[in-house]
Amino acid sequence: MNLLKRKINHLNQYFCKIAVSSVCGALLAAAPLLAAAQEDTSRYPDRPIRILLPFAAGGSTDGPMRVLAKHVSESLKQPVVIDYRPGAGGTLAVQTVHSAKPDGYTLAVAVASVYRMPYTMKVNWNPATDLTYIIGITGYAFGIVVPASSPFTSLDDLIAHAKAHPGKLTYSTPGVATTNHLTMEKVSRQVGIKLNHIPYKGSGESLQALLAGQIDAAAETSAFVPLIQAGKLRLLAVWGDKRMARFPDVPTLKEKGIDMVQTSPWGLVAPKGTDPAIVRKLHEAFKLAMETEEFKTILAQFDMTPEYKSSEDFQQFAVSSMQKEKKLIEELGLKLTQ
Repeated sequence: MNLLKRKINHLNQYFCKIAVSSVCGALLAAAPLLAAAQEDTSRYPDRPIRILLPFAAGGSTDGPMRVLAKHVSESLKQPVVIDYRPGAGGTLAVQTVHSAKPDGYTLAVAVASVYRMPYTMKVNWNPATDLTYIIGITGYAFGIVVPASSPFTSLDDLIAHAKAHPGKLTYSTPGVATTNHLTMEKVSRQVGIKLNHIPYKGSGESLQALLAGQIDAAAETSAFVPLIQAGKLRLLAVWGDKRMARFPDVPTLKEKGIDMVQTSPWGLVAPKGTDPAIVRKLHEAFKLAMETEEFKTILAQFDMTPEYKSSEDFQQFAVSSMQKEKKLIEELGLKLTQ
């Protein structure tokens, strides 16, 4: 009996040694892979980074992002390339990033239309939870502009004409379901007019169409500033809570009896699952770039200011924005478009 017990003990010890040896072997085999993963993260970035912009070249997104890209490229020692992805009302860039590899090499600018995407088009993911939020950067200033030769010298003139000719007056925006578009829908309802919306793929295209006489007015970001300064456009009203410093004689919507203030913060996102170490590195690089005088100067050209948000705050902003956008879409009675 004792002999049998001793044999059983020997067998148990033998199998335990085999098990321990197998586990140790597996850990030793995995160690180089784990080290390589850590090394890859520490080496990031080791190739160019792409930033997808939601609008065509030109305008108040392109200029500031080019400045940031230059400074981030210098600090991270890799090229940062701007890649234009206009379309889908300013959401195509983020839709592309959502399905990209979460390696930190494909980023996108997220604008307000991203947060209303689930309510205006058919998507099976949640922008607030299915992206990685890197940093909040700034926000657009908006206004209504017409050609300098237009007979409309005030917002009252434009509204009076629209009331006399329902559905005839045309206006452009950077796309369907953009903040520009929905705000004009709200304005139209408040003052009792019907306008003809002509969407484009960005502020550059929208303003060029206005200059070419293809439309009557444009609801635009402050990409219009240089054109007003050049005497080519006239600003009828701005959408902020106060007048633009550059155009102190132009009233706000509220001053014209339209109970509305509209701003539109935007920032940078990456695919869901991006390594937190990479997110931190990107966040710090862009935050430093935002503190440069060159960045502040180009924002000032568009009457914009830095609106920094940490990764956590930017993600929370997305959550609250989606709730607000859902309410707005319901109020306007808009339906899914695609």
